[in-house]
Amino acid sequence: MEIAHFFSTPIWTEYRPEFLNSLNIASDKYIEEAKLKNKEHIQKYGDFGKNHHSTPLTLDNDFLDFRNYVGQQSLNFLDQQGFDMWQYETKFTELWVQEFSEKGGGHHSAHVHWNQHVSGFYFLKCSKETSYPIFHEPKTGARATKLKIKPSKENFVWPASDMISLKPVPGTIVIFPGYLEHEFPVDYGKEPFRFIHWNIQAFPKGVLNNVI
Repeated sequence: MEIAHFFSTPIWTEYRPEFLNSLNIASDKYIEEAKLKNKEHIQKYGDFGKNHHSTPLTLDNDFLDFRNYVGQQSLNFLDQQGFDMWQYETKFTELWVQEFSEKGGGHHSAHVHWNQHVSGFYFLKCSKETSYPIFHEPKTGARATKLKIKPSKENFVWPASDMISLKPVPGTIVIFPGYLEHEFPVDYGKEPFRFIHWNIQAFPKGVLNNVI
């Protein structure tokens, strides 16, 4: 029997360690600023459970080479799915760095980023002891009618699996559709966990000239 898989969900991963040193240095000031903003909370309740989230990085030239690279890769990601990208231009709507609490408890519940076409991560600090991204089945119909999944070995993914996880190393880029629900399970604070996150929208060519 010939089996074909249609309507699949692509997730790109790529190892690019050459950005690590410069981006960690460039990110340090943003993480320190974020910790200062959380200072009152930390003094009252401690650092547990906080995610230290930067201000936007899109205008910082220290991130320019990285931004240009992942911006082009995000466009390629759309193009290779069959979208006619000659008719569109892409724009970063969000680009930020975040670091989970040193005391543990950092996490993100399952979510999507509204009205985005591409999302991505670049992992600056992570290990086997830190949190990691989990992606959920995006097809509503499939989720509504899902049957019980057979037992399988650890990290094995059936075509019917309703979620998958990735275990990145520092320098890993992950690019995925903006519609794909994702989360980060609780981090135990054993080792530093820091990553850059971005979202990109595609606009018909000429439209951005009229966007303020």
